[in-house]
Amino acid sequence: MLLHPTALEAATTTGGFLLVLSIVVPVSGVLLAFVLGDRYVRLVAFAVVPLGLAIAAATLAILPQSDGPLVYLLGAWPPPLGVALRGDGLSAVMLATTALVISAIAVFATTDFCPAAAETRAPFAFWVLLLAIWGALNTIFIGGDLFTLYVALELLTFAAVPLVSLDGRAETLRAALRYLIFALLGSVLYLLGTALLYGLYGTLDIVLLSRRVSAEAAALVAAALMTTGLLAKTALFPLHLWLPPAHAGAPAAASAILSGLVVKGSFFIIIRLWFNVMPALPGFAATQLLATLGTAAIVFGSVVALWQERLKLLIAYSTLAQIGYLFLMFPLAFDASGRLESDEALAGGLLQAVSHATAKAAMFMAVGSIYVALGHDRITELRGIARARPMSLLAFALGGIALMGVPPSGASLAKDLLLQAAEESGQWWWAVVLQAGGMFTAAYVVLVLAHALAASDVSIAVTGPASRNQDLAALALALCSLLLGLVPWDPYLPVPFATAPKVFGIESLSKLLLPVLGGAVLAILLSPWPHPLASSTTWKALASAARPLRRAGIEFGRLVERSDDVLRQWPMAGISLLVVALLLAALMLAVN
Repeated sequence: MLLHPTALEAATTTGGFLLVLSIVVPVSGVLLAFVLGDRYVRLVAFAVVPLGLAIAAATLAILPQSDGPLVYLLGAWPPPLGVALRGDGLSAVMLATTALVISAIAVFATTDFCPAAAETRAPFAFWVLLLAIWGALNTIFIGGDLFTLYVALELLTFAAVPLVSLDGRAETLRAALRYLIFALLGSVLYLLGTALLYGLYGTLDIVLLSRRVSAEAAALVAAALMTTGLLAKTALFPLHLWLPPAHAGAPAAASAILSGLVVKGSFFIIIRLWFNVMPALPGFAATQLLATLGTAAIVFGSVVALWQERLKLLIAYSTLAQIGYLFLMFPLAFDASGRLESDEALAGGLLQAVSHATAKAAMFMAVGSIYVALGHDRITELRGIARARPMSLLAFALGGIALMGVPPSGASLAKDLLLQAAEESGQWWWAVVLQAGGMFTAAYVVLVLAHALAASDVSIAVTGPASRNQDLAALALALCSLLLGLVPWDPYLPVPFATAPKVFGIESLSKLLLPVLGGAVLAILLSPWPHPLASSTTWKALASAARPLRRAGIEFGRLVERSDDVLRQWPMAGISLLVVALLLAALMLAVN
């Protein structure tokens, strides 16, 4: 049930009150936490979490029974005089995903952010920011006009930035400031576009705009500015200036929030802008540009991930690659004239976002547990961790397997939908990218597992006992991502249940073996680190045969890593932001 333009709402629908509750409950939790103080902040959070989860579940249950999207008119005034909250299938899915991930992160963070045992304000800040991010994300998912989305996006940014620097160290403060400044640049571009649209059409309501927007130059420039600003907040290549340093020093729970949820807020607004506000305007060439940037992100992020010494930075760069994967849906959803043609491609892109949110949050939490156990997260020194922290490594492995697109994961179903759209539209090159993306994902997952599962003659030194709550939270999210393909999505998204992946059979086996084998080859050729089996006779023979290819791969990896250093400098980041905006505007204007 998607939010296509319909008759303008005259009253709040049955169940519309759930939309208000999804915002009011976490915001009330923030206010109550300030009133009660440090000692009770975690109790407030754990009172809000199950309530928010219940509201998301109720929204999922009620939406299929309604005739259209759920609607709540604030003050009973319909647009354009008033503001409407709207919840369609996309909203319901993202509300439920956010509630699920927030719940798992809250369980994981119980050990790390215990107010009674801490001497700093970090626990209080974490729980308040967690609820604030939840409220901001829910507002984004159900906001019915572009200015409401802007306000929610700014609340999300100002709640997410402090998570980066919870420990107060100078380097994390610098990373947080870098994130804030670049995000604010994106906000300025988004607000400029919003002002242009309001000046042209006298409203920012999504449904009203979808009827009034026409292919005039100012509207297309507004779309280019807004999209570029949102891409900066999403950290799509080459606008990823803030993402790696933000993850480098942030706590595991904070990284899980940033990677799993925060970047989805701006991505969701792009979906609203392109598919609901102006589904016939951006043009086919502009969609090709977005997917090209996504392809570059997959290759660039994956290669740099393979060059990281630290496991957490590897996952951070894999986030950059997976963000690129989300943008492959745009050319597959629009036809050559730029009009929306395939709802299935849209569903595939959203399912990929859901799968990424659950899997990546699980992987960051698992890495956090591994770091606590070893006192470091150096990839080449992970030998023996499988015995010391088996559940943490299992959660990491299952999350990585889910991201590869192995049945019955949500990523597998998303890939099937996108491949089907690529075949129907004749855009075979994106099908190649989709398959290669799974191999690149497998490359860094295989690399980590090869080191973690390698035999060790020396017993590993563990700093403390494992936290069962943390391991179970990460494992639950990883399993959720791995089983998302079995969920009947058709009441919310245009996903035929017959498309659900088969768990057993030759086809399923090939979907497992193809990315794993391809990923193993890529890991060998592109990673500069010595393989755990480097001393074996068989490995030496293989290495000798593949030495020219590996030498070329290492040189390519070194070139990509140096390029990353250049792109993450402020002058080049600013130039990249300007170039992306100009390219989008030029392509939109040229086609229309």
